[in-house]
Amino acid sequence: MIRKIINIDEEKCNGCGACAEACHESAIGMVDGKAKLLRDDYCDGLGDCLPACPTGAITFIMREAAEYDEKAVLENKKKNSSAAAHEGCPGHKLKQFDRNTAEYPTSSGISVSQLGQWPCQIKLVPINAPYFRGAKLLIAADCTAYAYARMHEEFMKGKITLIGCPKLDDVDYSGKLTEILRNNDIESVTVIRMEVPCCGGLQYAAEQALKNSGKHIPNQVVTITIDGEIKK
Repeated sequence: MIRKIINIDEEKCNGCGACAEACHESAIGMVDGKAKLLRDDYCDGLGDCLPACPTGAITFIMREAAEYDEKAVLENKKKNSSAAAHEGCPGHKLKQFDRNTAEYPTSSGISVSQLGQWPCQIKLVPINAPYFRGAKLLIAADCTAYAYARMHEEFMKGKITLIGCPKLDDVDYSGKLTEILRNNDIESVTVIRMEVPCCGGLQYAAEQALKNSGKHIPNQVVTITIDGEIKK
């Protein structure tokens, strides 16, 4: 049948997941960091997801689609509720860690993590999270923590860390980073990247986000060489 149904523009989608949370019918899910309409018959065409989208990636269109199946939606909700009661996805569950009193290394000589929150992947963090309030933001390339031995104590300590690799993720992070900067009281931004050319995409995304946020946020870029030194 021809009916009104949502359409998601993947180019505009920044992967925040707000629409998936707003969709009471679970018609929308996150696939490879992008919002997807999972089943036509779960979409009621009422558009609760539209105002939740910060980038305007969701619109209505008229097309051939399966009729809305309320019974199937209710059965799916029941199944999901049962599964959630036993196990949630740890990759998306928000956690914040109090590292203020943690020494690095400890008096026993054992190093401790300085990761301030979970999740830390740019693709997985929500745009609005309590740990972003008044945060010093560290945007780091995946490889930097492996290349630079003192990453935790010199760069991560006291900051909220977001990591990503524009080459492996094959995505422009600038849209999501813009929304994070625009919608939160970010105190400062530090970008730490590798010296290899592909890491330029991460620096570019952060610089575009700073520009597009409309805010004047203190920022710096640190480059790590492939042999694990800070590039002068």
